[in-house]
Amino acid sequence: MLETSATAAQLSIETLNADLLLIAPEIVLAVGAMFLLLVGAFRGDRSTRSVSWMAVIVLVIAGFFVVQPLAAPGPAFNGSFIVDAFSSFVKILVLLGSAAGIIMSQGFIRAEKIERPEYPVLILLGTVGMLTMVSANDLVTLYMGAELQSLPLYVLAAFNRDSQRSTEAGLKYFVLGALSSGLLLYGASLIYGFSGTTSFPGIAASLSGDGGTPVGLTFGLVFLAAALAFKVSAVPFHMWTPDVYEGAPTPVTAFFGLAPKMAALALFSRAMIGPFTPIADQWQQIIVFIAVASMVLGAFAAIGQSNIKRLMAYSTIGHMGYALVGLASGSAEGIKGLLIYISIYLAMTIGTFVCILSMRRREGMVENISDLAGLSRNQPMMAAALALFMFSLAGVPPLAGFFGKLYVFLAAVQAGLYWVAVIGVLASVVSAFYYLRIVKIMFFDEAAAPFERPLPRDMGLILTASSLFVVFFCVAPLPLVRGAEAAAAALFH
Repeated sequence: MLETSATAAQLSIETLNADLLLIAPEIVLAVGAMFLLLVGAFRGDRSTRSVSWMAVIVLVIAGFFVVQPLAAPGPAFNGSFIVDAFSSFVKILVLLGSAAGIIMSQGFIRAEKIERPEYPVLILLGTVGMLTMVSANDLVTLYMGAELQSLPLYVLAAFNRDSQRSTEAGLKYFVLGALSSGLLLYGASLIYGFSGTTSFPGIAASLSGDGGTPVGLTFGLVFLAAALAFKVSAVPFHMWTPDVYEGAPTPVTAFFGLAPKMAALALFSRAMIGPFTPIADQWQQIIVFIAVASMVLGAFAAIGQSNIKRLMAYSTIGHMGYALVGLASGSAEGIKGLLIYISIYLAMTIGTFVCILSMRRREGMVENISDLAGLSRNQPMMAAALALFMFSLAGVPPLAGFFGKLYVFLAAVQAGLYWVAVIGVLASVVSAFYYLRIVKIMFFDEAAAPFERPLPRDMGLILTASSLFVVFFCVAPLPLVRGAEAAAAALFH
């Protein structure tokens, strides 16, 4: 009897050790954030730059453990957490977005006198939540990851305490985020009540019988989809996005458009494909509606915007609609298209926000689109790079943005969603107007006052890397396409 107990204890310890090895990236980020918080507390605001670069190093180390896991990929913690090719693919994108968000913010927070070491620490803590979201295989893990991501983002939105706009943005984001958390919990409780389990495989098994789908579980699915739509800024839960994007400090806006969107789309995909595949015909209707509504609203609402951050907010809503077309297809091809799309979107958004963060004159930051007038004569290289990103966001071939849309629309056509693909193409045509309008202002309008100094070296490197990816993706797309294909196959395994 004692030998049996000892053997069981030994096995449980070994299992726990294997589980902890699988969450090495999350542990690295959490421990790194705590250490850097202490560094910032003891050394004060003067440590912000060094803490920021150490945070980037922590993200790189976490990325190494994503690429080279310390244990065999698979489920952990009784199946509530899963490491597979899908999670690894998206985690790399999330870590890239977080690292870019920290590096891009350095000059801005110094110039605006909001240089505090809490900034990179908050991004690290939010990234822990994002990685947890990507690997969630249980409703409880899903909620924990979503909340751990959201809480630091609320603080980041209001990080500039002396700005009324920033404080207002943080408050709006918090109130509406609390509403979405309530929807998520209510939906999860209904799903648990009618399926008897919170694990994704368990929910799928409960739906595979011949008893039909309980009405209560369908309601829970609707609430869950609504909460996740809020996280990705999809219509009709997009109302927070323009105000928060405009009010938050610009590097925070850039970060919001990068890593959190990657994690939320991955979570949306796993939460729909994993547990609810047996009733795909029901949730596909929801995804098709929010995808089409997001594409259309993103195309038309951005036309009248004069603030470039609000324009990027509506642009983000539209691009989330295009990505969700891949999920609406409900197939491995669709998820592959979604992953390719968000990878390309990440590069385009990083490059665009480097240019936006460089819109600084002697009197301070400028955010109006009209202030870009004559940029091609003041800073021709930056104008050329921004024009490149605008063309790519519009989907002009042969730039990377065209191929992103091509993959998701092909998946929609293969799934028989012809009308969704047609609406997507028409929305792309409409959205091309406001992207090309920016190009026209930069190259053909009367020159405004020149921007300050050329780009810092780190920003220049990020801009160059993003530009090269956007231009040369068509030359060597296979590594990304094959990686996305393997990741999508893992989700359907």
